[in-house]
Amino acid sequence: MGTPEFAVPALKELLKEKLNIIYVYTQPPKKSNRGLKIEKTPVHLEAEKNNLKVHHPISLNQLSILGSKLIIKAIDLIDKNKAKFLEQDHSKATHAKKITSEDEEINWNNNAIKIVQQINALNPTPGAWFKFKNERIKIWKAEVIDQKGKIGTTLNDNLLIACKDFAIQVLEIQRPGKKIQKVKEFLLGYKIPKASELF
Repeated sequence: MGTPEFAVPALKELLKEKLNIIYVYTQPPKKSNRGLKIEKTPVHLEAEKNNLKVHHPISLNQLSILGSKLIIKAIDLIDKNKAKFLEQDHSKATHAKKITSEDEEINWNNNAIKIVQQINALNPTPGAWFKFKNERIKIWKAEVIDQKGKIGTTLNDNLLIACKDFAIQVLEIQRPGKKIQKVKEFLLGYKIPKASELF
């Protein structure tokens, strides 16, 4: 289901439809900023309120260890001619359409999660971009933040940008002809102040 507050409405809708929800996956409880108590995610709390079982995803470090062991096992099976290969069902295969400039441009009227997915899908090439002062500025990494504001405008001086439902925080960015930078480094030499319109 995710972790932040914005994922809770999706869980509520699933409950409203009376679907059989077996488990809810969310991040494990973490220490609060002051470290005085352990805080559960909003999704975790909503799941518990509805008597749903909560599971926490395995960490990427654990997955990398499991993955490395499976690679060795797979190679061993291939070496012994015991590996079983399944051919793709070509009747269900589809061709990806050609990416256009329209696909690359960020539409701030979309939901924040959709915009982050667009950024991820177009990384490392060709990249998702927005216009500012007639420049195409590419965003390479961003995350969804539970904040709202005027769509397509910056909500602070650190490139927190309002979308249709929530906002995205830019993490990595690039001006034309320049290198990719962390947003803090980028803003030291190029200002995009609060309330800027990114169209």
